[in-house]
Amino acid sequence: MIRLLLIDDHPLVRDGLKARLASEPDITVVGEAGDAQEAIAALAACSPTLVLMDIGMKDVNGIELMGMLLIRQPKLAVLMLSMYDSVEYVQRSMQAGARGYVLKDAPSAEILSALRTVAGGGTYLSASVSRKMFRTPVSRNQLSTREQDILACLSRGQSSKQIARVLDLSVRTVETHRQNIRRKLDLETQADLIKYAVEHGSRHGGPSFGESGG
Repeated sequence: MIRLLLIDDHPLVRDGLKARLASEPDITVVGEAGDAQEAIAALAACSPTLVLMDIGMKDVNGIELMGMLLIRQPKLAVLMLSMYDSVEYVQRSMQAGARGYVLKDAPSAEILSALRTVAGGGTYLSASVSRKMFRTPVSRNQLSTREQDILACLSRGQSSKQIARVLDLSVRTVETHRQNIRRKLDLETQADLIKYAVEHGSRHGGPSFGESGG
């Protein structure tokens, strides 16, 4: 029997999970909590074997709270439940002691599978998270010289219009290069591209000023 403690700061989420789990004969919800204080009290009062916990708590984030719980009960199994499929969140969660990471928008059957897998001593990652975690990264060296120039400009906060002027290109050409960089580096959004450029762009050196082309 899985003795489950639900930790989420949204009562509606907890109510929905309890309603779905009520028909599962091998899972009993023994407690619930909406913040860190309630979670620590519930851990002591309910003796759960598994915790299903939101990562985005209001007072203390789920990763920090998990650390608090594991100090008190080191053998406790923790499955993170999150709306974020960020690799960074997954890595931080697993490094902190979580045994699984499942997304809130996953089908209920997947959440049940994750609960049973983690309770049985295994680890579980949602499919979309697994794809992000284990895909083969594209080397930055596969960027063309012009793409590396644009990445360097982006790292300095320059807009497409400014980059076009510096590199003697049309704005449309710069935008095309930006799309190609995102595709090669498997970056989903423009915000991801800017973040990547800030973190890595300076390594590519400065742009080849005065060199035209596309």
